[in-house]
Amino acid sequence: MATAAADRSGADTGGRQAERRRATRALQALNFFMADMQAGIGPFLGVFLQQRGWQTGPIGTVMTLGGVAGMAVTVPAGAFIDHTEKKRWVVVVTGLCTVLASFLILWRQSGLVVSVSQVATAIAGAAIGPAVTGMTLGIVRQRGFPAQNGRNQAWNHAGNMVGAGLSGWLGWRFGMPAIFFLAAAFGVLAIASVLSIPERAIDHRAARGLEADDEDDDGGDGQGGDAAGEGQAAGFRTLLGNRPMLILAAALACFHLGNGAMLPLYGMAVVGAGKGDPALFTATTVMVAQAVMILASLAAMRIAAGRGYWLVLLISFAALPIRGLLAGLFIAHWGVWPVQALDGIGAGLQSVAVPGLVACLLDGTGRVNVGQGAVMTVQGVGASLSPAIGGWLAQMLGYRIAFFLLGGFALASLALWIGFAGLLRPACAGRRTTA
Repeated sequence: MATAAADRSGADTGGRQAERRRATRALQALNFFMADMQAGIGPFLGVFLQQRGWQTGPIGTVMTLGGVAGMAVTVPAGAFIDHTEKKRWVVVVTGLCTVLASFLILWRQSGLVVSVSQVATAIAGAAIGPAVTGMTLGIVRQRGFPAQNGRNQAWNHAGNMVGAGLSGWLGWRFGMPAIFFLAAAFGVLAIASVLSIPERAIDHRAARGLEADDEDDDGGDGQGGDAAGEGQAAGFRTLLGNRPMLILAAALACFHLGNGAMLPLYGMAVVGAGKGDPALFTATTVMVAQAVMILASLAAMRIAAGRGYWLVLLISFAALPIRGLLAGLFIAHWGVWPVQALDGIGAGLQSVAVPGLVACLLDGTGRVNVGQGAVMTVQGVGASLSPAIGGWLAQMLGYRIAFFLLGGFALASLALWIGFAGLLRPACAGRRTTA
């Protein structure tokens, strides 16, 4: 009987491991296809509207409107993800909404329609991020999260790169509307990927940062009502009471205030000067950045494991001032290589370091996804204002000055990160040995 029990235990363990492998493969596929679900047609929107007579100022304004809407729902979305056990269906519903919102722009380019589309896309994108983070934590737990998150981000950047390349070719071959149909196809594949994740593989307590100490606690969520009742308020209290998280959020806000507008503006600057095909050049700006992000996200895993997250984020903040300088000096087709390579370094490092650091700081609180949303909200202040600031700066002062000023915002991030290094270094070391 003891042998039979041992055999059953071994079979159960093998079954759970196989289920977890299937789930992590599906997670990686989801991250590959979900890029268009997070941002709609993304950087192609500016060029698409520019071709239809829009000026840089109004383009930046509608992008900012979407950013503000997304920023407003990040914490409630994180609280909902912490509470719900239907995380897969959150991705399905928001993915469908994003595809439909993108087709609204294709149907009509009036200010109202474009604004509604951007708001809907931003709200959906705000929910997808915490949902994927929560599912990852629920599948691999805190110990496996840094490595799996790094792999997720590498696949996400690869999907962005492939999607951008296909978008550029389709836009050049068949016109800009073809890009919208590609986004819809990626959305369908992302939905299929998330539905292939076995529901049983997700431990919803671990997904909130309440990892059980033993196997008997797996899968339950005895504190679901507490999350529902206090999730949103606790998210802000957690952020304000945790000094490393507060400094992280402020540094990210300054960084994204300069970074958010850089990619669409550089595409419009070069295309507007007649130095590149609208679809192909915009695709190149994305592909170069995403190719570097793949390498940067994998490098971030190794740096964090050996040196902690402080150095990873320091390098990411330092990339933006250099990028702004080069973008202002070289508005040319070949300039995409250095300008967007620096974008890949900054964004690729942060895509791994920020979720990993927040998950580490809030481990055991049951508020990991609310905390993710709270940090995203604060950094979203910068990201949402950036397109409007950059667009109007470019319209009034020219692209060169706009790039110099946008790059300069990250100097505040560097000042915060270096100035509080004594406090941040121990916090950013986190679970360095398990990363």
